[in-house]
Amino acid sequence: MEVNLVFVIGFVSVLVALYFYLTGNNKFFESYPIPCLPVEPLFGSYRRILLKRISLISFIRSSYELFPDAKMYGMFEMLTPMFVIRDPELVKRITVKDFDHFINHRQLISVVESTTANNSSVVFTKALFNLTGQRWRNVRTTLSPTFTGSKMRQMLSLIVECSENMVQALAHPAAEEYEMKQLFICFTNDVIASCAFGVRVNSFQDKQNVFFRNGKNLSNFGRLHVFLKIMGYQVFPKLMNWLEIDIFDRKHVEFFTELFKKSVQEREQHGIIRLDMIHLLMQASKGKLRHQPQEREEVESFATAKESNDEKILPDAVVTLSETEMVAQCLIFFLAGFDIIATSMSFLMYEVTIASDIQQRLYEEIRQVSDSLEGKSLTYDALQGMRYLDMVVSETLRKWPPNPASDRQCNLDYKVDGEGDAPDIVIPKGAIVSIPIVGLHHDPRYYPDPDRFDPERFNEENRQNIPLGAYIPFGIGPRNCIASRFALMEVKAIVYHLLLHFEFLCCDRTQVPIQLGKGFTPLQAEKGIYLQLKPRQRK
Repeated sequence: MEVNLVFVIGFVSVLVALYFYLTGNNKFFESYPIPCLPVEPLFGSYRRILLKRISLISFIRSSYELFPDAKMYGMFEMLTPMFVIRDPELVKRITVKDFDHFINHRQLISVVESTTANNSSVVFTKALFNLTGQRWRNVRTTLSPTFTGSKMRQMLSLIVECSENMVQALAHPAAEEYEMKQLFICFTNDVIASCAFGVRVNSFQDKQNVFFRNGKNLSNFGRLHVFLKIMGYQVFPKLMNWLEIDIFDRKHVEFFTELFKKSVQEREQHGIIRLDMIHLLMQASKGKLRHQPQEREEVESFATAKESNDEKILPDAVVTLSETEMVAQCLIFFLAGFDIIATSMSFLMYEVTIASDIQQRLYEEIRQVSDSLEGKSLTYDALQGMRYLDMVVSETLRKWPPNPASDRQCNLDYKVDGEGDAPDIVIPKGAIVSIPIVGLHHDPRYYPDPDRFDPERFNEENRQNIPLGAYIPFGIGPRNCIASRFALMEVKAIVYHLLLHFEFLCCDRTQVPIQLGKGFTPLQAEKGIYLQLKPRQRK
């Protein structure tokens, strides 16, 4: 009897302790003069997402629209309170002007900056976006010259080769239907294999090549055990960190590590130089990579995330990247290039298909450039010079941003002045700030009729009226996406080659309007994006 009583008391005590752990922060925003989304134990403000009642993009947009007069509001990502910033000027202050208060992203896997952290077996911790403080500054500065316009100019030929392989694989006499994401994943796999790992594959001829299989599994964060690990870091971060549980599966890490090691070894032994990411990482790690003075003024895409001046000056003690750190950058580069870029391409082709006038205007620009090249391969200057293509890509990234939200962690108490009689707000050290990118991108104050796909928003005249903090598809400030130039070049190159040879048409399986997949998942179409490719009759 006494044993049962002890068991009951112990069980109840555990439940009470768990309840207080799960609800301890629930009143966090009551002392702040800002509105807040409803909060529930464990779910926080995310119940509709976690139960797959709504898409992540729809949640961010609907939350953003609830408080049209607020500069910021509060919400809970499960147990974590977050200040959500919905004012472009405040976004700019936090991410650029007062960057020293918000140096770090929130770490998915938190590791202190120490020798122990550097020796951690968790590859995910060594990815650039997960690094913090001075280590992040040093690695970012070391890697920054890898993604300059001059380096992209050198890499374009590798992307053109993959683009031409794709066109040849699709060159059928009759029109066929394709699911866009699956089609573009084959292309992005070949591009990343070539540009990041120095491996030539053709996923259109060999759909089960080992690189493609490992890449597809690595990028599938919907798998149950991966989802549970991510949730574990949300609810029990210290325990997961102590156990050194990696988000990446060990077998995938081992595959890409061996691939990287073999490529480096062959290059060093035989003096092979291939202008891809492995070569640039090797140069950067040895301190041989520098920002080169521009011989000409480069034409930049409007969406390009610019590097800061600090990134152009290498630290006195050049950072030596370990093999694991270089593999980690390649893995993250692969994840972004494999899945995220394929998604952006899919939504772009969807938009220009349902708007035939936009597709026709884009085709005319592409055809004119092709004629001017007189049968030669696409050049970097010709690609960057296509202004309407840039407008279409910019509008795609506005309406369908690759990352619907971003975040920063406050490392020093930060005061936000109140307007009029409103009191000041102090964001405390350690708090998380969320930037609702997709909300800002659909705010009618900056983009009238925001659900309409309109590339003219980004013509020479109109784009000057877009506030800096209201268009951030690749982030903003020193923590922006380091590889935005590469991503934009890849998207533009394949759009050029595909529209030059094919007309894209709707088919019976094309969903209009498109519905998004529900749950805590990246941007994706609920039932896929099916389009018909009709070969163009060209002399």
